[in-house]
Amino acid sequence: MHSGLLRDLEKLLGSSSVLFQPEDVLLYEYDGSVEKGRPDMVVFPTTTQEVSQIVKLAAKHIVPIVGRGAGTGLSGGALARTGGVMIVFARMNRILSIDPENQRAVVQPGVVNYDLTLAAEPYGLYFAPDPSSQKSCTIGGNVAENAGGPHTLAYGVTTNHVTALELVLPDGEIVRVGSAQGDALGYDLTGLLVGSEGTLALVTEITVKLSPRPEAVKTLLAVFDSVDDAAETVVDVTARAIIPAACEMLDGWTLRVVEDFVHAGFPRDSAAVLLLEVEGLAEAVAAQAAAITEVCNIHHAREVRLARDNAERELLWKGRKNAFGALGRLAPSNYVLDGVIPRTKLPQTLRHIREVGARYGFDICNIFHAGDGNLHPIVLYDPRDKGQFERAMQASAEIIRYCVEVGGALTGEHGIGMEKSELMPLLFSDADFDLMRRVHDAFNPNCSLNPGKIFPLSKGCGEIRVRSHAQSSPHASSS
Repeated sequence: MHSGLLRDLEKLLGSSSVLFQPEDVLLYEYDGSVEKGRPDMVVFPTTTQEVSQIVKLAAKHIVPIVGRGAGTGLSGGALARTGGVMIVFARMNRILSIDPENQRAVVQPGVVNYDLTLAAEPYGLYFAPDPSSQKSCTIGGNVAENAGGPHTLAYGVTTNHVTALELVLPDGEIVRVGSAQGDALGYDLTGLLVGSEGTLALVTEITVKLSPRPEAVKTLLAVFDSVDDAAETVVDVTARAIIPAACEMLDGWTLRVVEDFVHAGFPRDSAAVLLLEVEGLAEAVAAQAAAITEVCNIHHAREVRLARDNAERELLWKGRKNAFGALGRLAPSNYVLDGVIPRTKLPQTLRHIREVGARYGFDICNIFHAGDGNLHPIVLYDPRDKGQFERAMQASAEIIRYCVEVGGALTGEHGIGMEKSELMPLLFSDADFDLMRRVHDAFNPNCSLNPGKIFPLSKGCGEIRVRSHAQSSPHASSS
């Protein structure tokens, strides 16, 4: 324990805003991943100036810092891998302004994603990126991980909706990058910071784009008796240049559990369903819905349902977004993967996932953003069984390696964090790492911000040591 730093922090924030007892900081050693990393102290600032002062104090005492939102992340990005001070942004949760004429909002990092959409609703606007955890995840966390969600197929992920940031650098300096209208000249530092997982700076204020509510929305549920037919439908929809607002897939194993839990109207006897949504002008939406229905029928869909009203539409999406909680009925824990593949490789990849599950003795559910090839296989296992945990990790690594082999990527939205850092050499060369390291060191030369993340340990900060892998898991959160 760094007693001098603790005294300084309590003097700055008050004792009620500083946690250090083991039973208190224990609560912050988890996120939604299977990783662990316990901080020495947890602090709750309320202003950018307080964040700056905390950072200066930590630098003075040579203690690392980790930023944290709601802890719903799935890659260990918000965990204190080497201890130190964790800055939790829960009390910096104000929507500072909404500018409906220019379709912009300025928010603090602790604002919950869905709360921003609710605040924008009276103006006919909403915040487009919609992770499944949107009712609990924060905008700051979304920025750190460049979060996605079902409707980012048409509208883009978080980086496409952030125009400016206020930052605190590792020496405590406060700077701003970008501009409200998103047309800042020079280097796109906003784009660089979104998705940097808290390794370059701490974000203390975010300017985002708000999107107008579409004139018309149609939600379709396509039911298939074959997983391959559903996967081929996704490939064909893309080939015909039809871009739905969302295109989600659930396999039969998953949808039966979800249906028992949510009663969303998913057919329990099917092999897979596609949940598709089209938005825009009424005439264009009707034409797109008809075109999608035609493609589904070509690929042997048993039926294609159209949600009758908004209540039925919301129920279908409730089924999709509550799927991970439903899986708790099947196993004590689950490990949610996040790999990306070319859409044309979807059928063969799903077959490979089934084969991996059979070989390792696991049920692997599939519920994912099919439209952009962002897979979320879910390995069901019992964390109390050390052998099961180790096999689950092996099976998961094999699936992610296969995604890369077929031309994909390690992550679509959950980030690299602690989870996938050792797999980074599958995609990047030593020269690539050298370039990334130079960028990192320009912002964070002493590796004081979120050490042990993104980079493989052999190519990261020299003082980092591998932690033993967790053998228990918190509840998986979202995708």
